[in-house]
Amino acid sequence: MKVGIKPGKARGEWIAPPSKSFAHRALICAALSNGTSRITGIEQSEDISATLDCVSALGADVKIDDRTATVTGGVKAPGDLFPCRESGSTLRFFLPLALLRETPCILTGSRRLLQRPQDVYRELCASQGLCFAQRDEKIEVKGRLRAGNFPVRGDLSSQFLSGLLFALPLLDRESVIQILPPFVSAPYLEMTREVQSRFGIKTERPEPLRLNIPGGQTYSATDYTVEGDSSNAAFADALNLLGGAVTVRGLNPESCQGDRIYKLYFEKLKSGKPTLDVESCPDLAPILMALGAALHGVELTGTARLALKESDRGRAMAEELAKFGIQTVLQEDRIIVEAGDLRAPSAPLNGHNDHRIVMACATLLTLTGGEIEGAEAVNKSYPRYFADLQQAGIEVNTDETDN
Repeated sequence: MKVGIKPGKARGEWIAPPSKSFAHRALICAALSNGTSRITGIEQSEDISATLDCVSALGADVKIDDRTATVTGGVKAPGDLFPCRESGSTLRFFLPLALLRETPCILTGSRRLLQRPQDVYRELCASQGLCFAQRDEKIEVKGRLRAGNFPVRGDLSSQFLSGLLFALPLLDRESVIQILPPFVSAPYLEMTREVQSRFGIKTERPEPLRLNIPGGQTYSATDYTVEGDSSNAAFADALNLLGGAVTVRGLNPESCQGDRIYKLYFEKLKSGKPTLDVESCPDLAPILMALGAALHGVELTGTARLALKESDRGRAMAEELAKFGIQTVLQEDRIIVEAGDLRAPSAPLNGHNDHRIVMACATLLTLTGGEIEGAEAVNKSYPRYFADLQQAGIEVNTDETDN
């Protein structure tokens, strides 16, 4: 899909979409519960659709009415195929749950998803004598996970820790997770624990790098409302730094979402060329780079993990910013976006099959005008993005025939 955007100033109210991260976790907890839960605030993005499919594979019955999912746990025979599409969260959350069975299970996904690191689970399976066979677009696992002590690298992704947290309370005795430093994306771990607690699961974190998970627990069905998503709201709020007047509604000011730091980072971008650490909030990197290009420049640290996302985000943004006439310096764990005079791109921008690259580029196009190819990538997390942008007064033209 190709999208054309005309220059303009965004105005009005923008309702933050529901948090994909919280929705993943609530749907999984509901599927593992005895009884029926209602999860309100479900945006059927591609990632959430993947989790809904995998929730059904666990044996849960799921019905969607508008933006509410009614989930009844364990009413059907569980399946052995978990279609994860391009969702890293879905794959890493469900793999330990697949290891709660004796029978083989297959987790499928796009080639790019399966290129992202899975070594934590490969090594875990090897240590317990469980089958872990990975091919281009699938992982097959077999064997029953046993309680015990789990040393887990903390530098790749907190998704591995969350995946284990979903499964370990269901085992017969206590387990301990020891996080091997450095530890990145810690807020997402607390997000998992917060949602689990709503479904009756207790975990302890007596030290920053240690988790105690009592066994023999049971998830309890409950009703849950998904809060607004800071990660995607940042793309709306960014328009205010470019001359817009957008009021973003629906965010929880007390949220444990790490990406709520975007408000502080945006303030720093207004006044100069700041140095901003994105190690614990890598999803903010594309919009921070875009705003740096439009304002006074920016230096990002903790950027090494950007190469492991839906695209190599640092390199992808540098390539697109060059079309605006902006120079970017890429280093091993640092990115420098130089200030410059933005010009309208002479060629269409490339979405790199990455929702956050598309939205960051669209933000800049509200200043210069231009086109984005592969704009359908927003469906991964925020299918209504262009409709919301248009509602804010930005002219958006869509060509569905673009490939």
